[in-house]
Amino acid sequence: MLDIADELNRWVERGRDAAVATVVAVGGSAPRLPGAALAVDADGTAIGSVSGGCVESAVYELCRQALQDGETVLERFGHSDADAFATGLTCGGVIDVLVTPVRAADPARPVVAAALAAAARGEAAALARIVAGPAGPTGRALLVRADGTVEGGFGGHPALDRTVAAETRAFLDAGRTGTLQTGERGSRCGAPLTVLVESSVPPPRMIVFGAIDFASALVRIGKFLGYHVTVCDARPVFTTRARFPEADEIVVEWPHRYLERTGVDGRTVLCVLTHDAKFDIPLLRLALRLPVAYVGAMGSRRTHRDRTERLREAGVSELELARLRSPIGLDFGARTPEETALSIASEIVAHRRGGTGAALTGAHTPIHHDPVAPPSHRIGSVA
Repeated sequence: MLDIADELNRWVERGRDAAVATVVAVGGSAPRLPGAALAVDADGTAIGSVSGGCVESAVYELCRQALQDGETVLERFGHSDADAFATGLTCGGVIDVLVTPVRAADPARPVVAAALAAAARGEAAALARIVAGPAGPTGRALLVRADGTVEGGFGGHPALDRTVAAETRAFLDAGRTGTLQTGERGSRCGAPLTVLVESSVPPPRMIVFGAIDFASALVRIGKFLGYHVTVCDARPVFTTRARFPEADEIVVEWPHRYLERTGVDGRTVLCVLTHDAKFDIPLLRLALRLPVAYVGAMGSRRTHRDRTERLREAGVSELELARLRSPIGLDFGARTPEETALSIASEIVAHRRGGTGAALTGAHTPIHHDPVAPPSHRIGSVA
């Protein structure tokens, strides 16, 4: 539900009752990932989506029912070979959807409200809810914040609370959403439990080096993809708010010096569009040694060969050079800045999701690739 935190938080702040349907797990070709949500309030207003349209009507009715009876339910939707137009995913996939009432008197509401408020403010937080298991803990929630503080719990199961909190913190550190299983048979909390953990983390960073026209187009598409975008260039005459109105940050500084002092992580993408050896070499020498998601550099194939030799002379290893995406982008035949930005963004998405960049027509590769990190994790007994 944290993917619709902004609007759902406003509902909760205004005291509106709602029911939230959240994708717990997917199999095969499914349009939305775990954590995707649809919410319905008491007036019948709906926000969000769990399937891109395939099963929205059925899920909407489940939410209306949950608002009436206060029951949390887990429902599976899948493709029907007998009737492709029956309720199900006609694309052939399977999704499990958890429907939870969030009403004024429900025990999970204060914890859910705190999680939504944190996500709406852009703070890192993770919400854990029981998907399947004993009736006692079902319908409750546990919130873990970035500083390790915990709110809520599963109602009289302190060992379960401690174990789930520890695992939820690990999910939050990785920015992951998915399920975990805990509680062996015979443990104090009863039969095995399945727990959905939803992480909400600040947007990943895209740092664009080089204040050129291509950078302006890349900033726009980076914002569209949900990145926090920074533009950095050492030339103040080009590095201006007027040229990059949609950038979150504009930095006038030598690129490698800025990269030395700014924070990056495993989701950060670095796009080097400076196309000038005096900027490129010290910048890439540093960038290729950082634990970031993507490093790409603009230039012709001749520029790439020259740049590669200069980097070797600067002490960059072959293993580090293998991380460099250069010439940057996919082969679109791009000409304009906008087309080139689309080419670069497509390579970033393909790299992140494990795609090939090939046309889907006539191919036999999956349309929706499995996440790099497995969505489910099993831990031992909490007894």
